[in-house]
Amino acid sequence: MEALANRHRPARPAVPPIDLTASLDSTHREVVVQMERLYELLNRIEAQGADAQTRAQAEAICAFFGSEARAHHEDEEEQLFPLLLAEGDAALVQQVKRLQQDHGWLEEDWLELGPQLSALAAGYTGYDLELLRQGFIVFADLYMEHIALEEGQVFPAARPLLAARQPVEV
Repeated sequence: MEALANRHRPARPAVPPIDLTASLDSTHREVVVQMERLYELLNRIEAQGADAQTRAQAEAICAFFGSEARAHHEDEEEQLFPLLLAEGDAALVQQVKRLQQDHGWLEEDWLELGPQLSALAAGYTGYDLELLRQGFIVFADLYMEHIALEEGQVFPAARPLLAARQPVEV
């Protein structure tokens, strides 16, 4: 199949691979933005109650953490962590295992926080603002610590390993 596909195409210069960590860093920036929006949302609800704007904001936050953030963790688990674990550096392996544990805890935290935000987004008034606030604190603290470990220590160690990988032949 490869010979057939390449038979009519001219040779082209190689394209450098995408920097996986740069893509992951981009999602981290969006996590921070969404955490700020969630904090603002909680303060707005406390000050003036829920309204159409808070419902829309809750819906957007739920969409991000329920989809893009989960996909981000899957990308790390499938594309990055196996490479780092195979490297065999004891300190790096320990950091990756901590990040894997964080992913589980972040999912648990979201499974507690997300349904309340979804209910708020749907217009239900049965949410508990104090429970939302406490859930937010736990979720945000772990996420910020998690991002700091990835960007400060793990991603810098991963970049040379990713750059050394050969592209996959199809």
